[in-house]
Amino acid sequence: KKGTFRVVNANSTDLLGTPVRSTSILVVGATGTLGRQIVRRALDEGYDVRCLVRPRPSPADFLRDWGATVVNADLSKPETVPATLVGIHTIIDCATGRPEEPIRTVDWEGKVSLIQCAKAMKVQKFVFFSIHNCDKHPEVPLMEIKRCTENYLKESGLNYTVIRLCGFMQGLIGQYAVPILEDKAVWGTDAPTRIAYMDTQDIARMTFTALRNENTSKKFLTFAGPRAWTSAEVISLCERLAGQDARVTTVPVQVLRFTRQLTRLFQWTNDVADRLAFSEVLSSDVVFSTSMADTYSLLGTDPKDTSTLE
Repeated sequence: KKGTFRVVNANSTDLLGTPVRSTSILVVGATGTLGRQIVRRALDEGYDVRCLVRPRPSPADFLRDWGATVVNADLSKPETVPATLVGIHTIIDCATGRPEEPIRTVDWEGKVSLIQCAKAMKVQKFVFFSIHNCDKHPEVPLMEIKRCTENYLKESGLNYTVIRLCGFMQGLIGQYAVPILEDKAVWGTDAPTRIAYMDTQDIARMTFTALRNENTSKKFLTFAGPRAWTSAEVISLCERLAGQDARVTTVPVQVLRFTRQLTRLFQWTNDVADRLAFSEVLSSDVVFSTSMADTYSLLGTDPKDTSTLE
């Protein structure tokens, strides 16, 4: 029946399929901040890249201009996915739901469908991007969904690598750098949260290093930047680089908590509350960072090659 969704066990005893070229990659979520860097890196390294994108009024022509093949499908419509996996060796999943969508639609139901299709189509490798410490915040819908997806992928029988991320350096440009340069107000919180932001180009580079490394098979990795920053420290850095003071509007964490509770009273604002729950975690007294020593050692990469926020 259209509109219904049923989760079934993705496990199967048959792991062998028709051989495909190991260079054939499907990037899901290729138009996003991380996805486009994954595509560019893959093309630079000689991979045959296919990009799964939703049908859209503005075609993703830039992906074709780079040399990738673009196929239309929608994770919220499982029947559109299987045809995109024909001849694919590796799936790299960078997709996430749009702000206006219920979190479950793409980030859970869509991902489960994608994993099931990958299993049925005998895809050889599945790379999934998750969130650092998602297993420690079951009260946050987005993080709980990431944890559940990790577990579903782990139990699917697919050859997988899960990469947990802390934060994207590029996100700070629109949030802090540009508004400060344009003398506009920037938003911050009064919480000492620290996030080890990482350049998405470095994430892409290390992702393909991990993809070529057999020791990352069925492993969980966490990528983090060289240093964890508070929002106040990021604003201070932007002020110094811009040569001007920022107009900062501080939002107390308590306000986020109250707003989340208030939106739960109305059915049509439930998804807003879910996203505020994630914002609340990002604005609490936690550190989104981890030591990268073991990861650098496993991948054989030099920490000096990772960009700093400065």
